[in-house]
Amino acid sequence: MPETIEARHLRFAVGPHVAPGRCVEQELLDARPDLVREVGRRRPYEGVDIVASRLCHDGEERIASLDRMRRVPGHAVDLMLFGTVLLWALNSTVTRYVVTHGFQPLAYATTRYAAATLLFWAFTYWREHSFRIARRDLRLVFIAGGMIYVNQLCFVYAVDKTTAATVTLFLAATPIFIGAFATAIGLEHMRGSFWIATVVSIIGVAFVASGSGGFSGNVVGDGLAVSTALTWAMYSVSITPLMRRYSPFRISSLVLLIGWIPLALTGLPQTLSQSFHFGTLMWVAFGFAVIGPLFLTNILWFTAISRVGPSRASLFSNLQPIFGVAFALVLLGETLSVWEVVGGALILAAVLAERLRRVPPAPPGD
Repeated sequence: MPETIEARHLRFAVGPHVAPGRCVEQELLDARPDLVREVGRRRPYEGVDIVASRLCHDGEERIASLDRMRRVPGHAVDLMLFGTVLLWALNSTVTRYVVTHGFQPLAYATTRYAAATLLFWAFTYWREHSFRIARRDLRLVFIAGGMIYVNQLCFVYAVDKTTAATVTLFLAATPIFIGAFATAIGLEHMRGSFWIATVVSIIGVAFVASGSGGFSGNVVGDGLAVSTALTWAMYSVSITPLMRRYSPFRISSLVLLIGWIPLALTGLPQTLSQSFHFGTLMWVAFGFAVIGPLFLTNILWFTAISRVGPSRASLFSNLQPIFGVAFALVLLGETLSVWEVVGGALILAAVLAERLRRVPPAPPGD
């Protein structure tokens, strides 16, 4: 599953610009007015840089850093995006292997998120020297943390009770669920083509469920997999206002901690009874699950977004279910039924068609 924060509010392309702000020393706790004014002055393919929670000039050192980031060659950005997608795609397969070869689901989730939280706090403090957020934003942070908690419960048990390939196919519908939730709370207004894509995706989900045995004997695993996609969509929508004002790293640090606390309490019996005497391969898989899908992908994804914009970058994420299923089939020896293939194809076609429709034209010479 995608373990990164997807900044859906940054649908516009990010061009090589830095918007003037109101201050140098203080973070803009509410950047929305400045952001709206700056975006309004841009052409359709242009946008603004949002870096390290600031929407302002922040001295020569920061501008020099931005210049170096913008000079990243196009092929290097493509490698970042491709690497991110591969790390995401491998996550379900690695988790399936870990929870079926000795790790109890909640013990795995608890220790994994504890390690990831420590990594994010260390990285964010080194990068920003602050975890401060406005008091009025605490409610959204706690909501997002709650969604992460429920999401991880669903994810680890979905992978435990059904195949990694099946879970990956269900997760492919996440962008559609995100759009539906964003519309429900008034964050976005979707056109008719989106709802057509939604209906097609639902049909695809039904095909995947029927093909995996969900309508007869695997309903728990399939239900948890769909719930994983739904809770991730709710999480993605809930952090949208926060991502307008803070860096993804700060949000990740806080949300991971808040989500980990109830996860640790829920998983305490399994963690206390868990034997950690594993072989090298298990610890390599665990290390990958912490560093790859949870930590490294955030850095690669948002660095790439700062260069090419989120809409164009998001097209790479359409490759995730394809690679995810391939990893599960090759590394775990899983199989897919004909109906699962048909359902997966319908989901992917719906998501891809909707995303292609929303991608802004690239700037000349890009």
